[in-house]
Amino acid sequence: MEQQITNQQSYTIRRKIFTLFGAAFHIYDEAGNLMAFSKQKAFKLKEDIRLYTDETCTTERLVIKATKVIDFSSAYEVTDPATGETLGVLKRKGFKSMLRDHWVMETADGMTIQITEDSALMAMVRRLLTNLFPQGFHAKTDTGALIASFKQNFNPFVQKLKMTFAPDTAGVDARLIIAAGVLLVAIEGRQK
Repeated sequence: MEQQITNQQSYTIRRKIFTLFGAAFHIYDEAGNLMAFSKQKAFKLKEDIRLYTDETCTTERLVIKATKVIDFSSAYEVTDPATGETLGVLKRKGFKSMLRDHWVMETADGMTIQITEDSALMAMVRRLLTNLFPQGFHAKTDTGALIASFKQNFNPFVQKLKMTFAPDTAGVDARLIIAAGVLLVAIEGRQK
């Protein structure tokens, strides 16, 4: 029986840094079980990230697709491949992200969540010292309620991002939060 990707409090996304073309992402649950896998193709003008149940890439779990070809302030639509249902959209705020990474998550029911780098000061230090300090992000509602936190681990060979969901995610679909984590590793990780 296939495990659900939405019934855990935390996940870890691992991305190998040294791959010849593209990137491979593994998403693990709290116990270290593989929950999803993605192989991102290199040299694509329009991002199309697909999460699968395992490395055989036979059963899709989630689709994250850019709405435009190469865009400074990109938007990514997140859909359930089984139903075709749009779960939400993640938008990278290009100009705001120059000094401190900033994303906006819009859920299917119209809720807006801000995903920002943990500290403006640390963001500046990271940019000046070529990221010797791991990034952290917080996802919060417009009222300031924490939905999830994302924390990178420093490792020169494998990029890791730990996602921890708040006890109350305000009804936000966990798959949308996982998609945000994947994009933080895929898009922000590519800039390092």
